[in-house]
Formats: sequence, structure tokens, C-alpha cells
Amino acid sequence: MPGRRGATMLEDLPEDIMDKILISLPSKDVGRCRAVSASWRSATSTPAFMLEHRRRQPSFPIVDGQGRPASLVVVRDANVHEQLWPFLPGPEHRLQNCLRGACDGFLVVSRGNQLYICNPVIRTYALLPEPQRQYNTIAGFYCHHSTGEYRVLWVSQSHDSSTSSLYVLTVGSDKPRHNRVRMPTVSSPSAEQKLLNKLRFSSDCSPPVHHRGSLHWRHCGASDIMGDDGDIIVFDTEEESFRWMRGPTQPCHCRKLFDMEGTLAFWGGSTPRSTSMDVWVMQDYEAEIWAFKYRIDLSTVEASRQLYSTSFVKKRIRSLDSTVRLLNDVAVLNKCELLVMFNKKHVLRCNVDGKFLGVVNIGKSHYCMLLTQHRLQESIVPIPGHDMMQEKPRSLHSPQGMSEWS
Repeated sequence: MPGRRGATMLEDLPEDIMDKILISLPSKDVGRCRAVSASWRSATSTPAFMLEHRRRQPSFPIVDGQGRPASLVVVRDANVHEQLWPFLPGPEHRLQNCLRGACDGFLVVSRGNQLYICNPVIRTYALLPEPQRQYNTIAGFYCHHSTGEYRVLWVSQSHDSSTSSLYVLTVGSDKPRHNRVRMPTVSSPSAEQKLLNKLRFSSDCSPPVHHRGSLHWRHCGASDIMGDDGDIIVFDTEEESFRWMRGPTQPCHCRKLFDMEGTLAFWGGSTPRSTSMDVWVMQDYEAEIWAFKYRIDLSTVEASRQLYSTSFVKKRIRSLDSTVRLLNDVAVLNKCELLVMFNKKHVLRCNVDGKFLGVVNIGKSHYCMLLTQHRLQESIVPIPGHDMMQEKPRSLHSPQGMSEWS
């Protein structure tokens, strides 16, 4: 509102009305409000406001374009794709960010030999210490709800790769702590090593699914045959204990866990090179009962007319062979749409009935994209317990001279 009268009218609004207006704003607009008004900065900086604002935000899948032309991109809907804050600490800008974990708007990112936690909305980051071992695998990143702490779960191998150990780092502390493996069926050192090796391998295959205060990994073994105890590793983030869970009993290939609008879900193909997938959802968590939801058949999808790549050497456009020959991964875009990675490099959109809706592209690029299975829920909450570093945007996608967080 221009002029003194408009400013006075805003200041005269009741505090509860002003709070409702501010908390309904997108994150970037909250940042702009902070930049122009001291009272708005104060109102939007309380822990209660920031937590409630985050709670209202939807989560969106993150696609990795592998630097061609962008790396980590949030897919909001069919036509809105937003590159995450480029996060360029230090002079080695040529190194690519590798996304290792996501929780409540915080991302764990590795860059070279360094590990960071960052909030891409408010453009802050902090260095995370790692266990002093040769090979460290991040198994999970989660919130310990009873304390409000954010923690990183590691599986670390010794220098000679003979033993594996479990470590937990609380964000804000300067050293990870060693954790013993707590699991009813693990009663010997050899059984503990077997579990940790399965956890390390499963974490490399796909990140865990957050559900009901626990992390869930689909055990990616050499076979899709379910073991005696189950095929899903579950880690209770409050008790810091493990257990096994059974997935759907129907035989299928390439079985993977994913989150379907707050429900634990499973997908798998009927053959190793299947172009259709069956989706199950958890019907009864305590009883470990799964229900078949639907089958999506993409064997008839022919997207060649919508897929093009540009040759920058010869400056010409050529069509790509984009017939769906193999399904690789799936992520939920919204209640009605899925993202499906196919032929190991393309991502398409389809509805839950299998109807083809289009191909995901980043700029002019339609290829070499990965579904990370991580999601971003925007947050203006600062990184806990750290002297945060903040970097000005230096990307062509982030113009200078804009307001806070832009």
C-alpha cells in the first residue's frame, strides 16, 4: 500500500489478523516482510511462528539433473521447477553437490570430502563433523522429536573394511557418538555386522522413508526373496533401535519403498525389465498388512514427440528414442500424479491410472535426471546449534540485489 495512510492502516491491524496474514505467506515473501519492517521481522522470527509456518508447507520431490544444466531441482507441479540454492562454499565451485538427506526443510549435502547441513530457503549452511573412519555411509537424517534435535545416522567401516560401526551425530555437536546396535534378533557380533552391512548397502541404493517416527529401508540384497524376519529394516528414531518388517508377499522385481502422501508404499515390477508397476500401500502398520492399490502400465507410452534435446555443437534439435522400455523409480508429485523415471535417464509425469501427462524437463534438457527420493518442505527455521554461514547467491538463476532469501 503506497503512502503514509496505507502504512498506518497495516500497523493498525489487530495483531492476530496480522499474524494470520504473515503465516499464510510463501517463504520468500516472509523474507521480504522481514527486510522492510522491524515489527514484521520480530513477529516472524519467533520459534512458534517459524514452526507453524513450516508445518503448513507442502513437500515436493527433488530431482537431480546432474548439472545438465542444473543439479538439484524441486518439482512443484507440471510447469514449476525451481533450482535449489546453488550452495557454493569455498573456491571449488566445479564440485557438484550430492544430496545425502532431507528432513523438515534441512538438507544434508556432501561436496568433495566435506559434509554440510543447509537450509536452501534462508540460504545458510554449516559444516558437519564425520566419524574418524575410512568409509562413512549416511544411512539417515531425522528429527528426534522428544528433544527436537536433528541427527545424522552413519554406518562406518574400519580402515581395513573388516568391521562396521553405527554412529549418530546430533546437529550442533562437534563429534559423532558411537551407538550399539539394539535389535531383538541381533544377539552376536556377527549378526550385528550382518545388519550394518545390509543397512549400508540399502542406504546406497535408496534413502529411507520417514514414517510414524521411524526410518524404513527396503533391503536391497542380491535377491528379492523375503527373508525369515522380513525385507524392510526399521529404525525407531526415539528409541534408536532396529527391527524387521515384512513387505508385500507378492513376488516382484525392483521392489522399492516410497512415501505416498503420508502413507508407506511399495512398488515393484512383474519382470526385471518391466514397463508396468504394481503399487501397494500399508493398510495396517502394526499388523504389517499391505493392500494392493493399483497397477500402472506404461508399455504403450510413446513420448518421442515431446522429447527433444539440443545439440549445442551443431545447433540442431533431434528427437530422442523415448519409448518406455524399463521403469527405474517412482515418486509422488501430488495426490493425483506420479513422477516415473524410465530408461535410466528420463522422467515422465502420469496420473494414478497410468495416463501419460508429459515429460519433466529442466530448461531445455530432458535427459540424465534422477529421482532422489528426497523431498523438500520449505522452512525458515535456522539450523540448530550452529554458527551459520551465509552466502550471497552467485547463480544466473539467482539475480543480485533482491531481498532477503531471494
